[in-house]
Amino acid sequence: MTLVVQKYGGSSVSDAEAIRRVAKRIVDTKRLGHNVVVVVSAMGDTTDDLLDLAGNITDHAPDREMDMLLSAGERISMALLAMAVNELGVPAMSYTGQQAGVRTDNHFGKASIVSMVPERIARSIQDGNVAIVAGFQGVDDHEDVTTLGRGGSDTTAVALAASLHADVCEIYTDVDGLFTADPRIAPNAKRIRTIDYESTLEMAANGAKILHLRAVEFARRYHVPLHVRSSFSEKEGTWISDKPANPALKGIVPQSALNYYPQEDTVEGPIISGIAHDRSQDKITLVGVPDKPGSAAHIFEIIAAAGANIDMIVQNVSTIQKGATDLTVTMPHDDAKATVAALEAAKEEIGFAAVVHTGNVGKLSLVGAGMRTNPGVSAKLFGALSKAGINIDMISTSEIRLSVLVSLDQLDDAVRAVHTAFGLDASETEAVVYGGTGR
Repeated sequence: MTLVVQKYGGSSVSDAEAIRRVAKRIVDTKRLGHNVVVVVSAMGDTTDDLLDLAGNITDHAPDREMDMLLSAGERISMALLAMAVNELGVPAMSYTGQQAGVRTDNHFGKASIVSMVPERIARSIQDGNVAIVAGFQGVDDHEDVTTLGRGGSDTTAVALAASLHADVCEIYTDVDGLFTADPRIAPNAKRIRTIDYESTLEMAANGAKILHLRAVEFARRYHVPLHVRSSFSEKEGTWISDKPANPALKGIVPQSALNYYPQEDTVEGPIISGIAHDRSQDKITLVGVPDKPGSAAHIFEIIAAAGANIDMIVQNVSTIQKGATDLTVTMPHDDAKATVAALEAAKEEIGFAAVVHTGNVGKLSLVGAGMRTNPGVSAKLFGALSKAGINIDMISTSEIRLSVLVSLDQLDDAVRAVHTAFGLDASETEAVVYGGTGR
């Protein structure tokens, strides 16, 4: 029998009615002859409510206790969903992350999975049950409960699919798959039918929020086919893989997935897969950095020690003095404050003139495997932005990605202008956001 892993986000199980709707979908999949393992997130705003409760108790909650608290949300939804599936006449059993064999390191709040030993899950599905697993959580070597941080339930689902050798991992959300741009900004965005891991990874890394970067990395590393779709409709979603779907999945996955081959190998395949954007970046510029060996190395050692994750890097001849350079980096907003403080503390030691911190920036990224072999992509991008009156602050490239930094208040206009310029607009509306968040 084929094995299908399904993951449902918080908006998909937000209340009793939603849980019953999800249970019916699970039962329908089971009755088609597939084994089913489900990973579920906390209901609706449960995690935020738990955080608020903790905040009313203390401003200094121990990390261990916060993980114990936050893991409760998924346990509630897994048990209720198991009840709903049983009510429909199909046996189901719920399991915590620990019971499912999710082993992690001990970094509370942002733990990483170090091993998967899903013996109980394998036995459960062999016995004919639907196994329902709490996402977002695991257990460390000291048997302490840990949570996986952002994208944790997606990561749990992909890790389970990899360890159980599932035929597909379906990520259910509140939009009908991946789109060529965020439909809240570009309402005429097209649904992407099929896409390879590499392009999906670039889109996730550069702001596309439907799939978390960690989950895509896991899927690519262990060759787990993904099907991103909505739990609020019966529409086909987006097939993410480097190979076609198992023919036995016909009726579950998109028809295009059964005949799929990578876009870059098709003569008429699209040059651009989609456009991602990111509002969470800050820009930091060190002015007047001594232009000598070792200066850049020292600066990046300080940034690394501050725990910052650098995205874009640009170095130019200094605007204020000879024999010096200006070094600019971008990073997540949450990392910027500590980084600026660390750099200011090392100002005299390094010998630069000033630190300039700018938060009013947005990043647009053009992604597509076809960029490898098609000239003129850069010219079209810059031409579209110029025509829209949008100035470019920084540029960064990879083999299949071209990113630009623009003023935050012009980011939405930039996305729409570039989307149209590359012929990605749909002739009629395809994108519907059912739950309101896109997660």
